[in-house]
Amino acid sequence: MGVLLMLMTIGGLIAAAILMTVAIWKKLNWLKKFVIGGVAVWFAFYAIALVGFSLTSQEKVLALNEPKEYCGFYLDCHLHTEITDVRTAKNIGDKTANGTFVIAKVKVFSDAKNPAINFRLLEPNAELKDGNGHAYTRNAEAEKLLPTAQIQLNQDIKGRETIEKEIVFDVAEPTKDLKLLITEGYGIDKVIEAVLICDEDSVLHQKTVFKIEPQSQIASIN
Repeated sequence: MGVLLMLMTIGGLIAAAILMTVAIWKKLNWLKKFVIGGVAVWFAFYAIALVGFSLTSQEKVLALNEPKEYCGFYLDCHLHTEITDVRTAKNIGDKTANGTFVIAKVKVFSDAKNPAINFRLLEPNAELKDGNGHAYTRNAEAEKLLPTAQIQLNQDIKGRETIEKEIVFDVAEPTKDLKLLITEGYGIDKVIEAVLICDEDSVLHQKTVFKIEPQSQIASIN
């Protein structure tokens, strides 16, 4: 629905621009008022719908091995990520955590039927939050010491190919209601999605996150 309303808005603006040009050319004041009023009413409706759907949205929490989908070009939703394993460690190689390292294995895959088409996450971003709302970013230095260091979440995949990479966060309390948000998209994508009704990245909309519960605890990973 969000994409349809966005297309209707773009089409309406094009039509309004044409009508306004005619109104100015023919000096039709009534047509000018009609166009301006119509545009104002539509944008008011759109803004109410955008905020309304966002405020009534609910956070979706995914468990281990539950996939989250990503919609490229706002139409096809073939790419997915899921968390397949979570573990903790105090040390990774020669790196010692300030708190505890939480290591989540991320799997990226596609359900597209055409094996000839390349898919990839666009500038993927991962952020971990605890129950107090404190946010943690990835610890790149620790990730470099893991076996999946050379693998990137934004690599191309085709057909049934998958990407599996361990990402690391240095957290204070590794068992306190941790949730992981993985998003993707360029800057312009974020701008468009911010005003796309029902989109996860639209203004005030709740997110789809992964519940992070460590399955094992290791003293040190070499």
